[in-house]
Amino acid sequence: MQTRDGQTQDGQGREGRGRDEQAVSTFIERFASVLGDTGFPRMPARIFTALLATDSGRLTAAELAELLQVSPAAVSGAVRYLIQLNLVSRERDPGSRRDRYRVHDDVWYEASVRRDQMLVRWESSLREGIAALGADSPAGARLAESLEFFEFVRGELPTLLARWHTRRAELRTGRER
Repeated sequence: MQTRDGQTQDGQGREGRGRDEQAVSTFIERFASVLGDTGFPRMPARIFTALLATDSGRLTAAELAELLQVSPAAVSGAVRYLIQLNLVSRERDPGSRRDRYRVHDDVWYEASVRRDQMLVRWESSLREGIAALGADSPAGARLAESLEFFEFVRGELPTLLARWHTRRAELRTGRER
């Protein structure tokens, strides 16, 4: 089968490049497990990793179900979760009724940008906690140090992300040579 972007796929939506499919499956399960250890739900982690491990970064629900040997209902719920987190998007090929789920090349950058928004919320909540507990109490001091940490991280994040953009451009230029 040939994808819209001209890549050849087997019947399971995987690109044929002489890959060891067992090694790819093992990677998917192991990386999904690592994500799960950090609180990521298991099925969304497996689907996210499967999309990362696919050259095109795009698979249909049927291809994901077959690749991961799960039910279409499991895929549906997991991609809904991933879409809400903006880790995956839904697209449709012109003239097709089948949705494809896509992981973007800059997914980690985008996740970091969203983390900045989350830090703002955490900081606001910590300020409320400090006011409620009293800045002079041991718990209030602990919250104040947490607040300082998050403010520090949020202050450094724009510089870090800008450095990443520069580094990514260098990497891509090097690959194109």
